[in-house]
Amino acid sequence: MKALVQRVTNASVTVGNKTVGEIGEGLVVFLGIARDDSQEDARYLADKVVNLRIFSNEAGRFSLSALETGREILVVSQFTLLADTRKGRRPGFTEAASPDKAGELYEFFVKQVRSFGLKVETGIFQEHMLVNIHNDGPVTLLLESKNK
Repeated sequence: MKALVQRVTNASVTVGNKTVGEIGEGLVVFLGIARDDSQEDARYLADKVVNLRIFSNEAGRFSLSALETGREILVVSQFTLLADTRKGRRPGFTEAASPDKAGELYEFFVKQVRSFGLKVETGIFQEHMLVNIHNDGPVTLLLESKNK
């Protein structure tokens, strides 16, 4: 499982002409789910995301987490994080989980993040979405459950 995490001043996700998720200061998490991922991967990454110390303290150093600061989180499914681009020019997605499995683990991940008591918004799984992000910093980190 991969989570591309961006620190934002605000973000929203739109499907069609309707805003389906919107947050203020916090984190946008693009979540990619692989064939061999499990609920344990989702638990690990959810804990890592909410406790990741990427918000600045008074001295301007990364030392505070979303959980410590009460920041908001927007989770968006993104199977393209599993793209294999080593051969040719067209990305392959054989490592991505099937839609059924990915949907279940995506919902489980969101439930795990919500269990920490933070405001959590989402996109809509398997929909074409427009994501508006005001990246703060910019700060962007790639987390992988297999790199524990």
